[in-house]
Amino acid sequence: QVQLVESGGGLVQPGGSLRLSCAASGRISSINILGWYRQAPGKERELVAHSTSGGATNYADSVKGRFTISRDNAKNTVYLQMNSLKPEDTAVYYCNGRFAPIWSMDYWGKGTPVTVSS
Repeated sequence: QVQLVESGGGLVQPGGSLRLSCAASGRISSINILGWYRQAPGKERELVAHSTSGGATNYADSVKGRFTISRDNAKNTVYLQMNSLKPEDTAVYYCNGRFAPIWSMDYWGKGTPVTVSS
């Protein structure tokens, strides 16, 4: 069984920073894609960023230049450094994982809320 456990959400003022962490555990492959999605109230879940075990990264246009995804493969952990936060970044942030060889299976964490407000 695969588990993804997020941490690091909270309340921050506009322009502030937060760092999210997600640790993957269980029967997982070292060949994987780990990433972050978010869902704001009344909106669909959307991709924020993802990172492959091979080193590739991808970002939503709305967060490019402000958010940075990184990972520690030895710890099966992915991070999301969020800078210059805006009120529109307010959402529940979910960790997502896909692991070889079954790339069609999505695993999700329970989510961590991020609120950007003065």
